[in-house]
Amino acid sequence: MDTIGLLLSGSALFLNGLMLLGKADEKNVGVFNLFVGAFQVIAPFYLIIVSGQDHWILYEKAATFLFGFTYLYVGITLLKGMNGSGLGYYSLWVSMIALVYVIESIMHYHDLVNAFTWLMWSLLWFLFFVINTKKINIDKFVGKVAIVQSWTTLTLPSLFSLIGIWGSNMMKTFWMILLGFSFLYFGYLAYKQFYYKKRLALKAN
Repeated sequence: MDTIGLLLSGSALFLNGLMLLGKADEKNVGVFNLFVGAFQVIAPFYLIIVSGQDHWILYEKAATFLFGFTYLYVGITLLKGMNGSGLGYYSLWVSMIALVYVIESIMHYHDLVNAFTWLMWSLLWFLFFVINTKKINIDKFVGKVAIVQSWTTLTLPSLFSLIGIWGSNMMKTFWMILLGFSFLYFGYLAYKQFYYKKRLALKAN
């Protein structure tokens, strides 16, 4: 059920990225966020109830709530036309919580792929904080980051897990390389967004 939740999260993040790029309607995307958010809240409740209540199980299921409430908040914000400041500060809080999962992935699970994945999510939540609370127009930049992450951190890993090929040493090595290239791509996008365009503007003046 966790894996299915990740797959659905990938679809929601993909649509959110398209929306930020101006390719998808806000209200349509908002409705889908509600569907995925509801699943990502109900599913972990059920899994916690039927589990042995071990603290590590609770720790892992709590991560799903972070996604679930994000998607619910996004959906309600879009459908109600709210200004998004609350969503922004919630995203900042989740971004900091995600860093705990980065550290714990390394120290407890010794899983670098999971650590880098959580680092990417932390970055994305921080970007959602920026676009919802600061007067900086980086929607297209964030949209591209969201679309890349929808595939590299959610959709493809969940699909590979469902068909039983996720987790091998070869797959882990390949995914570390893929995540590394994703970070480089984000750096290139940031360069174009914040530095290259400023240089062109200065030359034009």
